[in-house]
Order: sequence, then C-alpha cells, then structure tokens
Amino acid sequence: LPLVYTESPTSAKPNLGIYRIQRYDKNTTGIHWQIAKGGGYHYFEAEEQYQPLPVTIYLGGPPALILAAAAPLPEDVPELILASLLAESKIEMVKNPVNGYHRLISEAEFAICGSVPPKERRLEGPFGDHYGYYSLAHDYPVFHAEAVYHRKDAVFPATVVGKPRQEDFFIGDYLQELLSPLFPVVMPAVRDLWSYGETGFHSLAAAVVRERYGREALSAGFRILGEGQLSLTKFLLLTDSPQNLRDFKSLLEHILARVDWHRDFFVFSQTAFDTLDYASGKVNFGSKAILMGLGDEKRRLQRVFSGELPAYLKRAEVFCGGCVAVEGDAYENDNSLAGRVAASDAFDDWQLVVIHDDAECAKSVERFLWATWTRFDPASDIFARETTLRNNHIGYAPPLVIDARMKPWYPKEVEVREDIASLVDSRWREYFPVIK
Repeated sequence: LPLVYTESPTSAKPNLGIYRIQRYDKNTTGIHWQIAKGGGYHYFEAEEQYQPLPVTIYLGGPPALILAAAAPLPEDVPELILASLLAESKIEMVKNPVNGYHRLISEAEFAICGSVPPKERRLEGPFGDHYGYYSLAHDYPVFHAEAVYHRKDAVFPATVVGKPRQEDFFIGDYLQELLSPLFPVVMPAVRDLWSYGETGFHSLAAAVVRERYGREALSAGFRILGEGQLSLTKFLLLTDSPQNLRDFKSLLEHILARVDWHRDFFVFSQTAFDTLDYASGKVNFGSKAILMGLGDEKRRLQRVFSGELPAYLKRAEVFCGGCVAVEGDAYENDNSLAGRVAASDAFDDWQLVVIHDDAECAKSVERFLWATWTRFDPASDIFARETTLRNNHIGYAPPLVIDARMKPWYPKEVEVREDIASLVDSRWREYFPVIK
C-alpha cells in the first residue's frame, strides 16, 4: 500500500496516489505509474525538463490517507484535502530534517524519500493484480531511495490482491458511494454513475443520464469518457430512466429490452486502454464501446434456452433475460467460433451471446462480470449477425456476440498456492481470535 507523494515541477500542485512499488535492491524500486495517473503526469513534466522528480513514498498512516490516495479525484484536486475531510481534522505535516525533501505526513508509519531520474527505465513485474491476473513485466521508471524515516514501533501495512472481491473492491465501492453526489455537479447530464469492481472498475461502467433532447444521452456518454480516470472505461452502459445500477442483471435486462442495435451501439477503435487490461494484446492501447437502452421497452426478452445447440458448442447457460452464455473450444483451437455463433439460427431470439471457456460463470453475477469484461476488446472481439454501414455509422443486427474466452496473449489468472492457503487456514484463529 505505498502512498506516493509528488508535486508538479511546473505548478507545485501535489498528488498522492497508490502506485505499485517493486523493490530491486536496498536503494532502488520500480514505480508503476500507469497512464492517466497524477504522479505519472508530474513525472512527464519532469522528464520534459530533463530533471529528476522528488518523490516521497509513505507506508501506513490514517485510513483516510489511504482512501484519499485511491480516490479518482479530478486532476489537480489535492488528495490531502479529501483525507482531512474524511478524518474530520487536518492531516498534520512536519518539516523534513533534510533540506530539499518534501514535508512529511506526521502520522505515516514509514516515509521513504528520494527521486525518480529522467529517462531511466527497468523491467517491473510480473505482479498479481486487482484485475485477477498476473500483469506482465514492462519497463517503468526507477525510484532511488535516499532516506528512510519511521515512527517508533512502526506497523508495516499490507493487503492482498487477486480475483475480485478483495479489499480493494470494498475500498473502491466505498469511494464511489462517497463521491457519487459530485458526479451531477461535474457532469450535469449524468444523474447516477457506477463502475463495477468485479471487472477491475475500468472495464465496465453504467450511468443513468438525461435525454432532454434527441441523443443527449450519447453526449453524456462522451462526457463520461472524457472525465479523468473515467476516460479509461472500456464499456459504458447508458439508460435514461432511473435504475439501480448496483443490480447489474436487472440493468442489463433493462437495456437489452430497449436498445436499437442499428443506432444505439458504438465501438471506438484506436483509443487508450487501461494499463492492466491485456484484452487488446497491446499495452495502453485498445478500444471502447457505448451501449444505450433508452425510452420505452421495444421487445420481450427470451429467458429460457430451449433450442438445439450447434454441434460446435458444449453448453448454454442463461445469465438473464436476453443474454445467454455459451461454452466452446479454447480460442487457440477455434478462433473463428464467434462469427459462426453470430450467424447461427440457434440464437435468433437472443440479444446478447457471450462465449466463455466455462459457461458455469453465468450462474454468478460476480463471476460473469469478471470473466466477461476483463477478457474482450470491443473492436476485436464483438461480432453480430449482420452489420450495415450508413453515413459512416455501423449498424448492428442481433444477436451481438462477445468472445470472452481466454486468448493466448492474456496473462495467467491469480491463484492462491495450496501451501499458502493451508498456512493461513491453520493460523487464522491466531490472527483473528474469537471474542466472546
């Protein structure tokens, strides 16, 4: 849980973010500045001036500090202000005993002071990450530690990441609830907004937006995709009537009953892509999609699969009204499967078909969200019965087919080692005794 503090070399505005730190030796670490992160923007400015960026890495401290560092605040809004508001008292700072370093957060358990030189890179990773996969090794900037401070009897913080839901999931949901009243202030056409932690947050979001004039909902979607870290959203669902966005199954049914596939589905290729999402096969580059379901219900949704399954599919499991998951051979054995599914008469009554390596995931909303939205790139892995091009707009005819099978270039899933699981089980009551 490294809390990385930097200041802009051009404006002196501060940023506090949680960025992965991999220790190389007693003096250096990698620093995992992903795209669209405040600390990374400060380093970009420093590199343009060919100057090292002073960095202070905090470990531990008030819980409000950790929450603020993880919060997706607008650029240049200081996280320390949010931390003070959450703590209901000012976060105290003290003078650094060494000149040239940042002031120190007095309640932090550890403070590691140093700098990140320009133009220096080193392989960082692989790491098990909150997407539930082992992110691969890539070149990242290098932090050089020059001083370490700690409190007396300091406590070193730690967390566990892996397949959702882990600790970061609940932190993310809490922050969404906390900040949700601000969304309509920053984006007046957005009435409610939710990102799904089961997908790593950036892979899927949904919003209730206003449609006071024709296609205002689409404008609201563009506004969302242009706002800070929301710009990394891969798939955005939009509707104009009040919905409980936390109830994904109900929301998806609502949209599938209203979407006009010829005008309400958009795929944007050649866009930025979340660094931890490997679905496109390219780091930081991929595509996005917007799916809208507006106005009155246009169709009744199929809820039972009773047709004959094509021979090249193994099973089908209905996820919700209008959406069915099917299981086929591995992608490397049959990479043209999605096109055949889209053309098959077996799915004439369905709006959305998702191809999985294991259709069992459709029995769990949590599992379906993770196994679907972390495993496809909209421009590469979405197919339809038919597409038409009119006025440079692509229209689609259902069913829409998403190929969410694991691809050969995907990193491996994070799995708990059996010996580690056994050790934790055997010592669980030692760590967390039963209080009577």
